Amino acid sequence: MSLFVDQSTRVVIQGLSPTSQGLYHGLRNRAYGTDVVAGTNPKRGGETIEGIPVFTTVAEAVAETGANASFIAVPPAGAPGAILEAAESGVPFVVCITEFIPAQDEARVFATLRRDHPGTRLLGPNCPGIISAGRCNIGITSGDIAMPGGPVGLVSRSGTIFYQALYELTQAAVGQTTGVGIGGDPVPGTNFIDCLAAFEADPETGAVLMIGEIGGAEEERAAEFIAEQVTKPVVAYIAGVTAPPGRKMGHAGAIVSGGKGTAAAKMAALESAGVRVAMNPTEAARIMVEVVQSL
Repeated sequence: MSLFVDQSTRVVIQGLSPTSQGLYHGLRNRAYGTDVVAGTNPKRGGETIEGIPVFTTVAEAVAETGANASFIAVPPAGAPGAILEAAESGVPFVVCITEFIPAQDEARVFATLRRDHPGTRLLGPNCPGIISAGRCNIGITSGDIAMPGGPVGLVSRSGTIFYQALYELTQAAVGQTTGVGIGGDPVPGTNFIDCLAAFEADPETGAVLMIGEIGGAEEERAAEFIAEQVTKPVVAYIAGVTAPPGRKMGHAGAIVSGGKGTAAAKMAALESAGVRVAMNPTEAARIMVEVVQSL
């Protein structure tokens, strides 16, 4: 069973145009087998771009095509409105890869979704997206690095290490169920606990690889959840062991301040929850191979 998306998922690309990033990545998603059924662009309604019908609004696209997932790759100024438009149109799953959305806007959108649109799940923003190996790919992950068949589920704040983890598992002939890139911004729509709970409930997922990074307390919260709610083996890697305090490292949420959010503290919390913690991504993949062999 896939998390959040599968072969029946029907995707609308918001902000579709002949030169858009949404089209570039959407065509790659389609080539993977994802059912891309529509695009939206208020200036291009009625057109067809690379075989994809374009509608003026998401509501029109949903009504005409039955789209049940959205892929948003629009500039930061338009992304919050695009997320809310998808939610208001009844789209249950929204992937937003847009980077540099102000944290205040992210918080406002998150609060609005929780209050007014609890039936819509947001993945991102500033994330690589989601890949259900062999079934559906929404976002910027290269499909050829994922191997279908399970039993490993992945959840990651870091996009680059997410790709590396998928590739190293595939090279070791260890398949994946679903890989979820939640992104590294301060206010993610979907977090570690959401994914861990879904993997725990998924009968096809036998083990979970969790990739965190410095900053915030999401990994510590995840450790508490793992200790109390997760019965499946979890392997983790925390990026940023050598990051200097007070300096942002890559993601808006990846900053250590006042002694909080350090890699060491996160690793200790996870280890205390029974998680096997690796010192680098390659070691994480090696440990996961051992875990899978013992399932």
